[in-house]
Amino acid sequence: MAHARTANRYSALSLVREGLRGHSGWQQAWRSPEPKAAYDAVIIGGGGQGLATAYYLAKNHGMTKVAVVEKGWIGGGNTGRNTSTIRSNYFYPESVALYDYSLKLYETLGKELNYNIMFSQRGVVTVAHSDAEMEIAARIVNAMQINDTDAELFSRDQVLEKAPLLNSGDQARYPIFGGVWQGRAGVARHDAVAWGYARAADGFGVDIIQDCAVTGFLIENGRCVGVETSRGEIRAGAVGIATAGNSGVVAGMAGFNLPIKSYSLQAMVSEPVKPCLDTVVLYLGTGTYLFQSDKGEIVVGGGIDRIPSYAQRGNPPVQATVLSGMLEMFPSFGQLKMLRQWAGVVDVVPDSSPIIGPSPVPGLYLNCGWGTGGFKAIPAGGVLLAHLIATGEHHDISRPFDLDRFRTGRLIDEAAGSGIAH
Repeated sequence: MAHARTANRYSALSLVREGLRGHSGWQQAWRSPEPKAAYDAVIIGGGGQGLATAYYLAKNHGMTKVAVVEKGWIGGGNTGRNTSTIRSNYFYPESVALYDYSLKLYETLGKELNYNIMFSQRGVVTVAHSDAEMEIAARIVNAMQINDTDAELFSRDQVLEKAPLLNSGDQARYPIFGGVWQGRAGVARHDAVAWGYARAADGFGVDIIQDCAVTGFLIENGRCVGVETSRGEIRAGAVGIATAGNSGVVAGMAGFNLPIKSYSLQAMVSEPVKPCLDTVVLYLGTGTYLFQSDKGEIVVGGGIDRIPSYAQRGNPPVQATVLSGMLEMFPSFGQLKMLRQWAGVVDVVPDSSPIIGPSPVPGLYLNCGWGTGGFKAIPAGGVLLAHLIATGEHHDISRPFDLDRFRTGRLIDEAAGSGIAH
């Protein structure tokens, strides 16, 4: 196992010590090196998935001659543009194995990285609005329990106990019948996850190279041996793609197509208010979901913009749909002022499950197709892509998500199975 370089260890004691000397002794969280001519592995994409891959290559496989190349800045893509929900309430055993593994890693990640990722296991309740939806909820709960993860079928009263401000009147457009509860689920600070992995990977000697756009691939004898970038050629023993909504574009540079369409997924936050919601709530009827951040903001998200796009903005009709869904859920939130709005670019595949595995070009590996699930799967995705790059073989958890499933027809259709809203 690789050993970390000497670095400041964050602790209450170090915070007090630095406070007493004007915070003059903190080290830079990670370096900004010039790219070397060659590495054992190059990871394209400086978001959570790419940084986690580099970290686990070093930690789990002893590969420290690794570079992460990012066209912008660390965490400036989807990792910093999501609603930070972490859950594993999926239907198929392959999906639960993947997402629950990630959830378990999240539970100890702050301690492992020596970085406060602000992981709060406040639970997620998915609310059903009819007898038919309650049957679906029961099916999901049964599947989750069979797949050995926590789930509980909630009654109407149990839902309202968790979120008493929900619209429970007789005239509610979406009446509350009950729902699915996963108590281990929660939220984390999205930026902190990226920064924590970047700092820990840098501690192992990984080069994190920002402002370095990949413009092509070096292909020799049919094998990928490196990348062409805006800062010159970089050769590599293996290359991993972890570029989320831009995965289709990057794959095109290597000469193959992926079954991916990219869409904007937008969210927004309100002004901060006093504590009024201590869980994550999602309505099956509207696809709107929300929670209250540690700063008191109400974080609101919904379905994807249904027009393919690479814009990190979203559009007003979808904003109106999301906000109307929020008002159906919490009429008392109608007086809130919305402060910020943003969008991430999500990579959606036909079965709403990720693609993890070798690409059609030897030496080039894929971590993409997460759609709206990339943030919750950052630790697992990093472990699995690192395993592929280091060994050339699938991890047991990643094997069902190989690109080959689109040829064999062994799809893992979570859009239909778990009833995910987007």
